Amino acid sequence: MMHSNKHPMTANDQALAGRRVGYHGTGNVIGRLVVGGLLPLAILAGCASHSENNFTVGSVQSTYKTKHPIVIDEKEMSLEVPIAASAHELTYPAQSSIEAFANRYKTGANGVLTIMIPAGSANETAARRLLPKIVTSLNHLGIQRRYIRSTTYYASNYGSTSPVRLTFTALAASVEECGKWPEDLAGANSQNQNYHNFGCASQNNLAAQIANPADLLGPRAMTPIDAERRNAAIETYRNGEVGSGNTIGSVFE
Repeated sequence: MMHSNKHPMTANDQALAGRRVGYHGTGNVIGRLVVGGLLPLAILAGCASHSENNFTVGSVQSTYKTKHPIVIDEKEMSLEVPIAASAHELTYPAQSSIEAFANRYKTGANGVLTIMIPAGSANETAARRLLPKIVTSLNHLGIQRRYIRSTTYYASNYGSTSPVRLTFTALAASVEECGKWPEDLAGANSQNQNYHNFGCASQNNLAAQIANPADLLGPRAMTPIDAERRNAAIETYRNGEVGSGNTIGSVFE
């Protein structure tokens, strides 16, 4: 019977071998984790380097604000008031239109308001007869006579009801006309840019809603404090009236 030179493994040897195998396996796992963690960092570093040098998103260079900017410019505002050839008084719709136009003048202009009377038309006499009434209405609405000017315009080709025109110039916000489609939307857009008409309607709506176009150029200055109201609020607080039913919010309103 032949005897093997190898000694059988004892329990301690098997335990040590198992620990060595487990340690070796853990080392592989740790190595894989380290490599797996460094690889994304290397990729991100490469992207960051590329972005700093020559990578730019295409849509950033061509937004709707640059393609359709809101322009602040001085424009002529006008109102046409129809006058019948037999008219002796301003109608209620005409007076309402003139009142609204005068309010626009007071909030957006500081120049001259011009009243243009038709000349050479069938209602020329009636228009001249109503001119003082229009001026008086504007005076009652807060526009001084020194800011009102009257003139005539040739209106023989406008028929028997040529309108009386009221005009003034003021700052206005506007955007170019929308609806331009210079490129096919189904065409190639490898730079990921917005189509030309994108945002034009929104810019027009914003420009139309601005009550004072100058607000788009910069903020308004702060108004001075109301010292009298401030002192009254402080005295009310000192006298303990806040705890007698009033609130701090109501005191400082």
